[in-house]
Amino acid sequence: MIDLRNFQCGSAFISGMKCLLLSIAVALCWITASIAQTAGVKAHRDLVYVEGGHERNKLDLYLPETAEGPLPLLIWVHGGGWQNGSKDGCPPLRGGYVERGYAVASINYRLSGHAVFPAQIEDCKAAIRWLRAHAKEYNLDVKRFGVWGSSAGGHLVALIGTSGDVREFDVGANLDQSSRVQAVCDYYGPTEFTVFVSTPGYESHATDASPEAKLIGGAVMQNKDKAARVNPITYVSKDDPPFLIVHGDKDPTVPINQSQLLFDALKQSEVSAHFHTIHGAGHGGPGFAGKDIDRMVSGFFDARLKNTLDKIEALVTESTADPAMMNRDPRKGRSQPGGARRGIPWEVITRRDDKDNDGKVSKAEFSGPPLLFQRLDKNGDGLLTRDEHEAFIQAAPVRP
Repeated sequence: MIDLRNFQCGSAFISGMKCLLLSIAVALCWITASIAQTAGVKAHRDLVYVEGGHERNKLDLYLPETAEGPLPLLIWVHGGGWQNGSKDGCPPLRGGYVERGYAVASINYRLSGHAVFPAQIEDCKAAIRWLRAHAKEYNLDVKRFGVWGSSAGGHLVALIGTSGDVREFDVGANLDQSSRVQAVCDYYGPTEFTVFVSTPGYESHATDASPEAKLIGGAVMQNKDKAARVNPITYVSKDDPPFLIVHGDKDPTVPINQSQLLFDALKQSEVSAHFHTIHGAGHGGPGFAGKDIDRMVSGFFDARLKNTLDKIEALVTESTADPAMMNRDPRKGRSQPGGARRGIPWEVITRRDDKDNDGKVSKAEFSGPPLLFQRLDKNGDGLLTRDEHEAFIQAAPVRP
């Protein structure tokens, strides 16, 4: 099953997203489909990392077909409000990290409907230990593990990063292996729940029906002890790995103060941290699709996992989301002429698949199923253009 939630915003906090995501599934199914068939990538799917565990205790591992020496590993942890989402959506894989010499893993973990916290972090750490235990088999460098996640996944990777010295979350098998990581990229993850739910405009997260309540087993303000246990900030210490934290200042789901608080705590503990604000960006989506953001993230992982940069720094940077792309964010529910169907901007598609930067996507560059390419390529010339993309979106029926 294709999970577009991770691509759109990494979270299912907003209930209205479900219908919208379904409405664009056909037009965008190639985002995650047939990734295993990408040239030069060897896929190992549904690897069980907890023997006899829950059905969600599986991960996918993607490796270069040819590589010299042990590989740095980048682990993606999906979002979805801790109650939805799956490993099927893997931005580092779509972003070409395997082709650039990384191994990439994408993990499932038990959702809040299966078990309350700490099940989620226990699973993430179990997956990391399993990957280290099987490092020789898959040619992984156990000293170069990085994690990346968005929204709920951002929360979990931040917690992975700060709880490296917390033994209570390491349970099960492979306890002779470490669950520490060497780099963390946190996209707009919650970090201090009591501040989160009491921030003006975000009070709905304080109810006992909120994703946060479902995660910890009760409303946050009535369970402050449980909330403290789930907060990445609780465990910040000087030996934590370097962090890159990215947040949009128009995020309607997780207030930007969550990233600011984490950055401040890391800085105070003399942990290397980089906090980047995207002005005008919301909870994921097109605001995070710029090439400058791609370069920043890839540069961070290259420095920390390939070049093993050990410099301690506290950086604060900012950028502005492309207004044209933001205006076309399908989650806005903006009506288009003729009842047109909403879809991902053409700029996002070309950024991923237009390898020669000619403004078109050839059949060879296309990362989705061949039959979908044929449907999109109306004139049969072997090239997808903006006009063909827009025509496909316009022609697709709108679902309620």
